[in-house]
Amino acid sequence: MANRYVYHSRISDAKFRRILRLFALDLNAVQIAAITRLSRVSINRHLTALRQRMARLCEQAAPMSGEIEVDESYFGARRAKGKRGRGAFGKTAVFGIYKRNGQVHAEIVPDCRKATLQAIIRARVGANSVIYSDRWGGYHGLVDMGYRRHLTVAHGRGEWARDEAHINGIEGFWGYAKSRLSKFRGMSKRTFYLHLKECEFRFNHRHDEMYEILLESCRKKPIKLS
Repeated sequence: MANRYVYHSRISDAKFRRILRLFALDLNAVQIAAITRLSRVSINRHLTALRQRMARLCEQAAPMSGEIEVDESYFGARRAKGKRGRGAFGKTAVFGIYKRNGQVHAEIVPDCRKATLQAIIRARVGANSVIYSDRWGGYHGLVDMGYRRHLTVAHGRGEWARDEAHINGIEGFWGYAKSRLSKFRGMSKRTFYLHLKECEFRFNHRHDEMYEILLESCRKKPIKLS
């Protein structure tokens, strides 16, 4: 009988549900292979397909509105000699948008210039929103774009919060994502995208039953193994 959750899969529905449950618990491929007695190659194929599904679900999320924090961060190996700060040599730039007490959107960007960041903000944040950021020039002019308010903190002067103005929420996500990704010990840019979106999905469903959400998604539209 064909697997209801995975196209062209050679494993049973029950075995796939076990893989998914272990994945939802955040076990890695080596651990899942040992528990299920399936090859690591087979497990990696299934986990890649699940991460692709997570990424697709994240990208389909509706724009955010309300109190929104924005920030950029850099992911990669420990800094080698070269440029520091924004645009640090050898690192991948990621832009993040966080709705306070809600969800996050994280996106790999080619640079952190004003045009790049503000195009993403326009697409992902509703106009009737208050935006919080640091004082990076890429955020200048948000009120002129139609946003209700734009409040900033001067990180360069050691200011991390001023009344309601702070970006602690998105910085909390950066800490979570970097801590989680550190266990993978390096990855290609394509693989990094999938792992970043997995962090986004797990963070956004941190109060939900992730196993049930993914199982229902696979039941409605089975995943495809690459």
